[in-house]
This record gives sequence, structure tokens and C-alpha cells, in this order.
Amino acid sequence: MHNVSLRLACRAVGISDSVYRYQPKANDDQEVICELQKAVERYPAYGFGMLLKILRRWGKTWNHKRIYRIYCELKLNKRRKGKKRLPNRNPEPLSVPLSENQCWSIDFMSDSLQCERRFRTFNIVDDFNREALTIEVDLSLPAQRVVRVLERVIAWRGYPEKLRMDNGPEFISTTLATWAEEHDVQLEFIQPGKPTQNSYIERFNRTYRTEILDMYVFKTLTEVRELTEDWLREYNEERPHGALNDLTPWEYLMKHEQTESSIFGCN
Repeated sequence: MHNVSLRLACRAVGISDSVYRYQPKANDDQEVICELQKAVERYPAYGFGMLLKILRRWGKTWNHKRIYRIYCELKLNKRRKGKKRLPNRNPEPLSVPLSENQCWSIDFMSDSLQCERRFRTFNIVDDFNREALTIEVDLSLPAQRVVRVLERVIAWRGYPEKLRMDNGPEFISTTLATWAEEHDVQLEFIQPGKPTQNSYIERFNRTYRTEILDMYVFKTLTEVRELTEDWLREYNEERPHGALNDLTPWEYLMKHEQTESSIFGCN
């Protein structure tokens, strides 16, 4: 046995004594992994940016670079993505309403069941806080049904001052025009071929298609309705919206109402 100092021994084998003394840290990423996987399972269509906002809403303050490293290590950045959409070169700006019910955007979408039978959805969004007021799902949605859906929403929301829509046959029908005149609701039609003039609901439609219609294979209309209803609650109550300073539609509306109360409330 030879008494040799640690420094000399390390030098003899070509390493520093600090390397010899190094003790690997226990893996402290487990909590981040767990919460990130929980967020992905809850919101499978969200990318890193939206997942980071969700984690922040859950009170997680980990460094974003650390979260992104783990996100990549888990290969969550390799999940299947949809077709890349070309940027809009000349967007036409829309005025932002100052309060709810000033303007609702309405539109139709379509998809098919597993049996290839087509169905339609009728979507209503309040432009003020981007709140999805309803999505009606059925095989056929004629103008009379559109009016009934509007009346159902109005029963709890109140009448809108204006409806913005494209020139679809259900919207240019005398049924809707007569109803709007009777209730003093203005109908605003966008120009043909210019969906950017209705960009609030166009954006909403893309999100709904990505996160619901393109995400699942539906056997029945009941499945479509149930998943849509659950998603509407998530969209309005949980999903942060970039145009609303990362508030949810309901949070944005409540904040507006609190501000109005403080300004016009009793002294």
C-alpha cells in the first residue's frame, strides 16, 4: 500500500479531483415530467406554447428552457402535426367590440361520421371576449333551425346588436332577415371570397376542427355532441386566449364586468 494524496492519484490517471468528487444529482425532473404529461393528456392538441401557458395557470414556475428541454426529451415535439397553413399576406383588421353582445360571428362547418354520412355544425362566437356561445350539431340545419338556435342562446345571453356572417343560403334567407328586422338585429354580410372579414370565427373554427373534428372518428351524432359540449366548457373556462392577454373568454368577461362595476357602481 502507498499513501498517495487524492490530487496526485487523480493527476496520475488524468482527471481532476473535482471530477472525482462529483456526485450526480438525483433526477429532479420527475415533477416536471409528471405535470407536462398530465397537461398533454388533458390537452392533446396543444403545442409547447399553449402547454407552457397551462402549466403557468397551474402555478408551475419552472424555467421555460428547462420545460422545453424535457418536452423535447419526451419527444412531445414529434407529435403529428396538421398541414401547414400559409400566412395571410393581407389581413383585414376587424374592430374589437367594447362589450359583450355588440357583435356575434356565426358560421357553418361540416364533417362526416365513420359511416361517411355528413353532418353540419352551426357555430356562434361573441367577438368581444371570443366566447363560444354554442355549437349546434345535426345532419341538417336550415334557416328555421338557425333562428331557433339563436333564440335559445338569446334566452340566457340577451340579443346581439349585430350578426356577422358569410353569404350562405341559410343566412341570406328571408327567414333570418325577417327575424332580424323584428328584433332590431343588424345583419352584416362579409364580401364573397374574403373570410378574413370574419376572422374571429374563422380562427375559432380552425381550433375546433384541429382539437375535435380532426382528432376523433365519430360513430354517432351523440358522440359529436358530447365531445363538443365538453370542449366548449374547456374552451370558455380553461383555454388561455392570446388575444385576451392569455385570459380565458369567461375570465376576460368577468374582468370587464368588474371594471364596469368599479366605474359605474355606487360611490
